[in-house]
Amino acid sequence: MRKIQLSEKGKKNAATGVAICFMAAVALTGAYTWHNYQDRSDEKILLEEEEKLADADETTEEYQPTGNTVEKGEEKEEATDTEEAEEPTTYTGNAVTAAQPNFTEDSQLLWPVNGNVLMSFSMDKSIYFATLDQYKYNPALIISGTLNDNVIAAAPGIVKSIDSLRETGTTVAVDMGNGYECFYGQLKEVKVKVGDYVEAKDVIGYVNEPTKYYSVEGANLYFEMRKDGQPVNPLDYMSEE
Repeated sequence: MRKIQLSEKGKKNAATGVAICFMAAVALTGAYTWHNYQDRSDEKILLEEEEKLADADETTEEYQPTGNTVEKGEEKEEATDTEEAEEPTTYTGNAVTAAQPNFTEDSQLLWPVNGNVLMSFSMDKSIYFATLDQYKYNPALIISGTLNDNVIAAAPGIVKSIDSLRETGTTVAVDMGNGYECFYGQLKEVKVKVGDYVEAKDVIGYVNEPTKYYSVEGANLYFEMRKDGQPVNPLDYMSEE
């Protein structure tokens, strides 16, 4: 009976030993496989890193900027930054203005039309208007003219406006600079545009038929001058010739 028990105990010990040996073998095999896989992974990563470095070196050697020159292999292309840039074009109004008007208190006006003064400038007392049959102030010179006579610019300036007014008909305003302006009324066939620069003696237009406010006076030029918006006497700036 005791021999049988020992035999069974020996069998159990033998089975346990076999199991331990099998587990040890599995562990060793797994460790070897993992170590081999890790070595291969590290080797693959190292190879990829070397390839990247090689590609980077090739790119650096192929394109290297050097000042104004671009190198590509053995070929060189000169940069174009030495080319002169085009200057921007500046526009002012309808055209490029060659000069700015600069009328002063010492400047002189030309007579804008050949004719006599029919009605004088008068802002300190009223004068008689024959067509209207009434007395009132007159902020301008009313100069006689002949139909179709030239009306010239009395001084250099820039055309500020062209208006059609009940009293003075087609009227051109010219800015002469420094707050001085001239107004030419009773015109037709105006030769200028707003924004145009006119020189003294340039034709602005022609004497037209008078409006109903000046029918008795006949064909004339309405010629008004202002300084800072206030009427001034044009005769103070005109020669008597």
